[in-house]
Amino acid sequence: MTRVAIASGLVFWAGATLVLSRHRWFARRPLADRLRPYEPGGLAGGPSGHGLLSVDSFADVVGPLARTVGERFARLVGINEELAVRLERVHSDLDPTDFRVRQLGWAVVGGVGAVLAATAMRPPAVVVLLFLVGGPALAFLSVEQQLALESDRRKRRLFLELPVVAEQLGMLLSAGFSLGAALQRLATRGQGASGEDLRRVVARVRQGVTEVDALREWATVADLDALTRLVAVLALNREAGDLGRLIAEEARSIRREVQRQLVEQIERRSQQVWIPVTVAALVPGAIFIAIPFLEALRVFSAS
Repeated sequence: MTRVAIASGLVFWAGATLVLSRHRWFARRPLADRLRPYEPGGLAGGPSGHGLLSVDSFADVVGPLARTVGERFARLVGINEELAVRLERVHSDLDPTDFRVRQLGWAVVGGVGAVLAATAMRPPAVVVLLFLVGGPALAFLSVEQQLALESDRRKRRLFLELPVVAEQLGMLLSAGFSLGAALQRLATRGQGASGEDLRRVVARVRQGVTEVDALREWATVADLDALTRLVAVLALNREAGDLGRLIAEEARSIRREVQRQLVEQIERRSQQVWIPVTVAALVPGAIFIAIPFLEALRVFSAS
């Protein structure tokens, strides 16, 4: 018990130090470190100004390890999509290393919680082993699941908005707008997931990437077959004479696909309604059948 208390105290001390190091009144930098950026060559050399134990220094040390371990464990549980692509899809401010460090932190919290629970409950050795393995794994997978759910919701929203975006692009191109001007107009006035993605496409075009390459990058990150087909049509911008008609046909195709998926979802929900009805009918029926069956067994056993 004393060892557990000492280990918990050390973990609490390290966590409190990391949290308090973000506050200026606790981890105030020395005057020499604060004046060093204003010296000639001060930004290029000298210490970074981080304390011995701070969030930044901790992330710099643990980041590569957390990213390697996280990627291997994610592949072990069947997650093969690149983390950077999923983070870019949901417009997250975190890079893969920061995400893995945060995930590792939650796994450590889960492990500490499992140790405390095992110490308080004193279960058998097999249950203790399950606690020690399941606590960190559950914390790790919960963070991964949150990102997966957010990614799926993002893809669903974009898929539902895509027919309207395709129709607006077709109308703008038919009205004489260039592809770049049409994307700029939709990015400025667009809302929702498509508007945010189009603003990123326009930003890539301003960085020197062509419109078609920026749209292909968008299709790769979004991972939607409908968007991939639409981008393939938009890539014919300089070759096709009546691109508006082709985009309109693609918009109708996407809308039919959305409608088909909605019908399938409605059918699945209508079938799910019968599950509680079936259970409610089977339980009384099983009871009514069990009563004469048990009575018959009692009669035969008495005779």
